[in-house]
Amino acid sequence: MSDLLIEHAFTCPHCWAAISTLVDLSVPEQEYVEDCEVCCRPIRIRCSAAGGELLGFEAEAD
Repeated sequence: MSDLLIEHAFTCPHCWAAISTLVDLSVPEQEYVEDCEVCCRPIRIRCSAAGGELLGFEAEAD
């Protein structure tokens, strides 16, 4: 796995399950929708990165 691709754990805003997603730290600003792997409901994910570090991460019900 690339050093700029990390696994980030978070809580599903629908079912409160602990899940994770891969975040590409080479992209400064990202926003996308991903389905929860437990309840299959959509989650809007926003994240920001700089210098190979994750600066912000938000996961909210879509």
